[in-house]
Amino acid sequence: MNRKMFLQNSLILGGASILPTNSILAANTELNGIDKLTDKEGNFVLQPLPYNENFLEPSMDAETIHLHHTFHHGGAVKAANKDMQMIRKALDENNMETVDYWTKKLAFHFSSHILHSIFWTNLTNKKTDPQGDLLKEIEANFGSYDKLKGYIAATSKNVDGNGWGILGYQPYSQKLTILQCENHEKLTQWGVVPLLVIDVWEHSYYLKYKNKRADFVDAMMNIINWDNVAERLNTAKKIV
Repeated sequence: MNRKMFLQNSLILGGASILPTNSILAANTELNGIDKLTDKEGNFVLQPLPYNENFLEPSMDAETIHLHHTFHHGGAVKAANKDMQMIRKALDENNMETVDYWTKKLAFHFSSHILHSIFWTNLTNKKTDPQGDLLKEIEANFGSYDKLKGYIAATSKNVDGNGWGILGYQPYSQKLTILQCENHEKLTQWGVVPLLVIDVWEHSYYLKYKNKRADFVDAMMNIINWDNVAERLNTAKKIV
């Protein structure tokens, strides 16, 4: 399957996913970076981490990074491939009795793959701050950098159950927006391009932070790679 066919199929089969096919991830699908979500056959693929597993210590411990990337993110990739296979099988056999089930599963697993792929690149082991166009957008949309930090931290801490806090670019309004995403795909806005995501599923923090999600989120705010966020915003504005 070539890239064009895969993106067309993703639009049909992954319609409930968080990203449109003209998003930053689709634009970067041919690059050899962690945003490359598929192989040349169109199968979902888990990219290596962009750093060593101990790179984010002490904010995130190496054991959690290993388990999170290998088994949680990796598990979502395997499951998304199975979902696609089962949908194709149902279509080939003209059996629509199960296609709804597998389509919902694909929305869940593929959205997990997308968000985790962004998550790893959003983090670094040194302090950075928004600059340039990103800082101007933050100040225009939220008043100040400090207000944005408080907003996304509170949103992430207060997700009901498992989910994500997300800073995204909404091309329809040409503004930055904050989302509180339950699981990987619920409570999203159509068309939003995620720029910064904070994973608050328990597997992200439980080994080190136990049940103290708020402490984990506060720690994450100190290791956000704002240069990566700025690059994602710049790309999003160019392609939407």
